[in-house]
Amino acid sequence: MAQATLPETRATDAIFKALASSHRRDILAMLSECEKDLGKTCCAPQELCACKISERLGLSSSTTSHHMSVLTEAGLVTARKDGVWTYYTLRRDGLAAAATALTRY
Repeated sequence: MAQATLPETRATDAIFKALASSHRRDILAMLSECEKDLGKTCCAPQELCACKISERLGLSSSTTSHHMSVLTEAGLVTARKDGVWTYYTLRRDGLAAAATALTRY
């Protein structure tokens, strides 16, 4: 088994930290299903706005912002600002990296 470099280890740690929260896993599931109509009126087909995520999970906007920051830093989602709104999209390449990291153990 190859030894992981320090940047790879930090990236893997960020992914596992992001996946350690049930709220963040719920957010990833929501983003993976967002092409279906979840009562969206403000978002493009493959994205969700922070307000819809907060509403669906019953979280405050600051708590949602924290969870989205962790997911973004881990490379699992991308964020797009449009005025005061932020829209999030699932990064399938980030999920593939997480799966690859799991196979190393």
